[in-house]
Amino acid sequence: MLSYIIISILPAAWLIAAINDLGELKIPNWIPVTLVLMFPVMAATFGYSFEMLSSSLLLAIGALVVGFAIYATGQFGAGDVKLLAATALWVGPAAFPMFLFKVILASGIFAFAIIMFRSTPMLPVYAHAPWLMELHGSRRAMPYGVGIALGGFWSLHEAMAFTAVFG
Repeated sequence: MLSYIIISILPAAWLIAAINDLGELKIPNWIPVTLVLMFPVMAATFGYSFEMLSSSLLLAIGALVVGFAIYATGQFGAGDVKLLAATALWVGPAAFPMFLFKVILASGIFAFAIIMFRSTPMLPVYAHAPWLMELHGSRRAMPYGVGIALGGFWSLHEAMAFTAVFG
């Protein structure tokens, strides 16, 4: 039972991050911090070896470094970078390339949908949903947390944490 509770932390974090990013165009710091702090608990619960721990940690550090280099160019938000790096811990090196591919694909499709949405005139009904007005009016910001979550859910079955539980 405990293993199912622990394993639900990752998809819950993705869901909360996606909703928050869509509504406020930012991902709160407590989400990636929670993933990082719960990683040792998850790893101990599922009996990760030192090699599995160290390779996941190196992957997360690499994702953070590359992500902040992309952030410096203005193409990615800091919250997106932190969420992606924290997720790398849970996904693991073997599944990360396919996870990243699915995140890029999902983000591209979602970004296209947002661009199409922003190209339409703002409707009066958006006044009832301030987050829609902000999403429509923000020409620069893109909620990549949604793409990370979509790609994550798409590749969840390949993540190292999930293969430890479900085989």
